Amino acid sequence: MVKPLSYVAGISPYVPGKPLKELERELGISGSIKLASNENPLGPSPKALAAISEYLKDPSELGRYPDASGFYLKNALCDRLNAYGVAGGAKLFPENIILGNGSNELLTIAVRTFMTHKDEAVMGAPSFVVYSISVNSVGGQMIQVPLVEYRHDLAKMAESINENTKIVFIANPNNPTGAANERRDFAEFLDNIPESVLVVMDEAYYEYAFDPEYPQVVRDFWGKREFLVLRTFSKAYGLAGLRIGYGIASEGVIAEMNKIREPFNTNALAQYAALHALDDKDHLDRSISVNAEGRDYLYKEFESAGINYVPTQANFIYLPLGEDSKKAYDELLKKGVIVRPVGPKEIRVTIGLPEENRRFMDAFRDVFKKI
Repeated sequence: MVKPLSYVAGISPYVPGKPLKELERELGISGSIKLASNENPLGPSPKALAAISEYLKDPSELGRYPDASGFYLKNALCDRLNAYGVAGGAKLFPENIILGNGSNELLTIAVRTFMTHKDEAVMGAPSFVVYSISVNSVGGQMIQVPLVEYRHDLAKMAESINENTKIVFIANPNNPTGAANERRDFAEFLDNIPESVLVVMDEAYYEYAFDPEYPQVVRDFWGKREFLVLRTFSKAYGLAGLRIGYGIASEGVIAEMNKIREPFNTNALAQYAALHALDDKDHLDRSISVNAEGRDYLYKEFESAGINYVPTQANFIYLPLGEDSKKAYDELLKKGVIVRPVGPKEIRVTIGLPEENRRFMDAFRDVFKKI
């Protein structure tokens, strides 16, 4: 057998949430629900679905390579971002945007562009597992800083930076805990780190954040230093199956990442659907509203049942069980409910439709009594 590089051999691969069909096949059940992967329970925008149907009326288009530059989607994103407001009155242009096969791919591209095996990256713990996988894939070193009150300890992260640090990863809101750092803490953090470090701000769940003190880098801090802001159409826009996300950065950072980015990395259908999803404010507003209603319902139910939870700024809730999370996960599977174990004593549940939230609570109350 051909041996992999030593640092690749040591990587634990990303384990996705169990698909519904696989669960039902294994357990011989039907009608299960999946609340494991933070997907939008409403699915894609009606405008995006109509656009996909229209696109497929000309089958010849699927025989052609997609637009490698993502011209229309990048321009639409710039229009949206500029209309919303950029710090200091700056303007964004297509040269400030890079498209990815989900924002996951952009994490990997950033690491491959700016890190080697001699370099370090600072990140919170626990946070999105792909950060560590990406750094390990180039043999880089991870400096993991424990969270404080389920959010990033930005002061300790700043202290952990040294001359070998190339990237700092910040998920805000954080995955898997759902908590978010506030604007003033982030401003202080930026004042205490060197210009040579690229701040990768993962805003995959920013649409759901409702705290007035929640910072958005483009709106609040653009131009203060080098950022790579990551966003996605997989969550609030409901296009997880088409795999499309985007990064926002200086023209120089984007130009370097484009040297590594594979040609045609985002497919034509994904670009087209994202373009029309971006134009459907009603669907986005409804998605956020359904999430807020589900969040409040689950809070009340957890409190009534004496179940500990972490208040969230995202579309999922982190549950520190204090008991074996694998046992809770397995027991919920038997009841046709898929959640996500994210630690030895922690699970994460996606906020679903009202009927899904009720079914989860009915199952979880029973399981909680047994663990």
